[in-house]
Amino acid sequence: MKKKIIWITLAVLLVAGLVVAWIAYEKIFRSNTNSAIKKEAVIYLPSNGNIQNLYDTLQKKNILNDFSSFKMLAEYKGLNEKYKPGRYIITAGMSNNAMINMFLSGRQSPIRITFNNVRLREDLAKKLGPKLECGEQALLDVLKDEALAKKYGLTKDNFMVIFIPNTYEVFWTVKPKEFVERMHGEWKKFWTEERKKKAEEIGLSPAEITILASIVKGETNKTDEMDEIAGLYINRLKKGWKLEADPTVKFAVGDPTLTRVLKKHLETESPYNTYLHEGLTPGPINLPDIVVIDKVLNYAHHNYMFMCAKEDLSGYHNFAETNAQHEANAAKYRVAYREWARKKKAKEGK
Repeated sequence: MKKKIIWITLAVLLVAGLVVAWIAYEKIFRSNTNSAIKKEAVIYLPSNGNIQNLYDTLQKKNILNDFSSFKMLAEYKGLNEKYKPGRYIITAGMSNNAMINMFLSGRQSPIRITFNNVRLREDLAKKLGPKLECGEQALLDVLKDEALAKKYGLTKDNFMVIFIPNTYEVFWTVKPKEFVERMHGEWKKFWTEERKKKAEEIGLSPAEITILASIVKGETNKTDEMDEIAGLYINRLKKGWKLEADPTVKFAVGDPTLTRVLKKHLETESPYNTYLHEGLTPGPINLPDIVVIDKVLNYAHHNYMFMCAKEDLSGYHNFAETNAQHEANAAKYRVAYREWARKKKAKEGK
């Protein structure tokens, strides 16, 4: 009889143990994400935060089915002392164990940042800052850091050449200087031996090529004539002529929306005004895309020294070797522009 009682007791304890083990397994390894999460939930844990930030976010976003089991396992695994900031993605069906291991390892998910059509460093900071933990002002301060620019062999004026428009993956918590270091690395990778050799043959440094590309980009959005415009500017540089590029005047004036550059604009005193100063501008007037830089490196070889907007108002240009040819082209454009302006005014007056 006693043996029977012992066996029954052992059996009950075994079943109870299995039940407890099963419950523990369920709490640790089974899904604990709320059914409202169809695919994933993104949470941001700040660098100056603590474990409470994680707990508050999980509860505020209603991410978990059972918060208490998550917290219990987190405390057991020591997550309280191993808080790691970052941008984390919790996918539907994740268990407490999987989530906590992700936080323990600091296995955050990167963000994709894309930038183009950037003119000033302020524009870049405004575009990227809000997407990063550091924010706009901290990023801008680093972009203005003359000592940091010098570290990379650049100046405060041409520092922006290292930012090549593209899409990149970075961590949300990346520090401003780390971000600049990453962009410098991308710039170095872009400037292959082949590209550097082409720049050397032109007689310009990689930074100068980028500056020239920014002027070409400012002059046209027609990719198929960028190499011709680049060739024209290179011809002028080799002969010691002023570039007399309207986009540089717009930059000097501080108004990229100018539709016509007038005499008063040409007289604006600025190192960026290529009507007054020979050579390239001190820095880029925008961030040129890869295609523009490559168009400059593979510029069209010709004898053109002048260009003027085409009279069909298509945005393309007429090119000329002599000033007389240029004046004839300019006259055709002026006639076409006046006629367009007349028709526009008449239409608006109806």
